[in-house]
Amino acid sequence: MILTTTPNLDGRRIREYRGIVTGEAIMGANLFRDFFAGIRDIVGGRSAAYEKELDRARQLAMEELTERANQLGADAVVGIDLDYEVIGQAGSMLMVSVSGTAVTLE
Repeated sequence: MILTTTPNLDGRRIREYRGIVTGEAIMGANLFRDFFAGIRDIVGGRSAAYEKELDRARQLAMEELTERANQLGADAVVGIDLDYEVIGQAGSMLMVSVSGTAVTLE
């Protein structure tokens, strides 16, 4: 499965548009991890815990998008858009959503 943020693929022609596909992942934040991540941020370090959770959420959302494209018989997903949101009471959850257009190629 070819995944791209561009609307087309160089050297490949889109034969058929199969539809819009999406993937979402919502991750709960851990209270102790948040506390220590805040301390790291105050002293200027990077928050590896948050970076790891962001990466995991993005991977899960992309896997879901790919699975839905496969169900439509697509070869690729073009025009992928990634969005990150903090949701829940007091921003206690992280949501990653991805969307794109499933296509078949010649």
